[in-house]
Amino acid sequence: MDFSKEIFLTNLAPTSPFPFLIPIEKAEGAYLYSPDGKKYLDMISGIGVSNVGHRHPKVVKAIKDQVDKHLHVMVYGEYIQSSSNRLAHKLSTLLPSSLNCAYFVNSGTEANEAALKLAKRFTGRTEIISCRKSYHGSTHGSLSVSGNEVKKQAFRPLLPDVKFIEYKNEEDLQKITTRTACVIMETIQGDAGVRIPTKEYLQAVRKRCDETGALLILDEIQCGMGRAGSLFAFEQFGIVPDILTIGKAFGGGLPIAAFISSQEKMKTLSHDPMLGHITTFGGNPVCCASALATLEVIEDEKLLDTVEAKGKLIEKLLTHPKIKEIRRIGLMFAFDFDTAERVNRIVEYCKENGVICYWFLSHPYSFRIAPPLNISEGEIRQACATILRAIEIS
Repeated sequence: MDFSKEIFLTNLAPTSPFPFLIPIEKAEGAYLYSPDGKKYLDMISGIGVSNVGHRHPKVVKAIKDQVDKHLHVMVYGEYIQSSSNRLAHKLSTLLPSSLNCAYFVNSGTEANEAALKLAKRFTGRTEIISCRKSYHGSTHGSLSVSGNEVKKQAFRPLLPDVKFIEYKNEEDLQKITTRTACVIMETIQGDAGVRIPTKEYLQAVRKRCDETGALLILDEIQCGMGRAGSLFAFEQFGIVPDILTIGKAFGGGLPIAAFISSQEKMKTLSHDPMLGHITTFGGNPVCCASALATLEVIEDEKLLDTVEAKGKLIEKLLTHPKIKEIRRIGLMFAFDFDTAERVNRIVEYCKENGVICYWFLSHPYSFRIAPPLNISEGEIRQACATILRAIEIS
């Protein structure tokens, strides 16, 4: 019963007609294990979550230590708790001084929802500008500012007063005006197939927001936490957002996200009205302990120092004439092929042969890999040999 396909397909709500359907009994490091003992190299990190691998021993220890103290004791923002205090302080030491106040929530989409609320509350404006082909989550507000019209159409009407600009198009930045509450943008567009901006473009976005008084929200839910080669991707572009959202890999495998800004901006959510944003489980002490341990692992094990070399090795090993284009920053890859069908054949072959890869929701003819940051060179070579074979026979 534990791994019944019938129960999975009947009693668990579906997300698509074609789930992966791999039974997973345990996970360790870069590997997933099925009940029959088959192991899979996880080259997508659970879609950008397991940046320090599965069940990192330091993360597991932090979780167990916190479980021995207490679980949930009160809704967010009322009790002083050691794990959330320590995590918030740690973040403040890692981020620019204007990003000194964190609000912990449960998921990336909630972080983006709250960031939009904060921008509207602080500026007193209503217009939101986002980018075409963006992905910010699947709840109503986050969906409203995501750029995939196919995914949005069935759920309209969505948020009003949302406008879209072309990512990396500087001329479009003139659409940001004194009516604009915020511009929300992925520092690196993930679901669109790893679209990487120039430093000049992001600096132009920052300049235009400064000129108009619009707040800049950078969504680093997928590209943050070392994935792009720096702890936060915006560090590579010489700018600082007004609001930063993080999630996915932030919790080391447990559900936690955050929106982060200045204390001046954040305090506007505490009055007129009070409880301008509230969450029961945000800042869960066990999740905070896991997130803090994850940050410490990245730092103590110097994982950022090896990201670029590992990325270059994968790029070198996965050279093939069938690949139309490779886009990479750090250990975040998109490989373009001629058809979505070819990508699906590659993904299926890899799955059957013990390597987990994937496609992109909004860019199905791109092949996605994003392995744990602490994957070994041997594991990289093993995975790439399988992927290359899949490309050759696809």
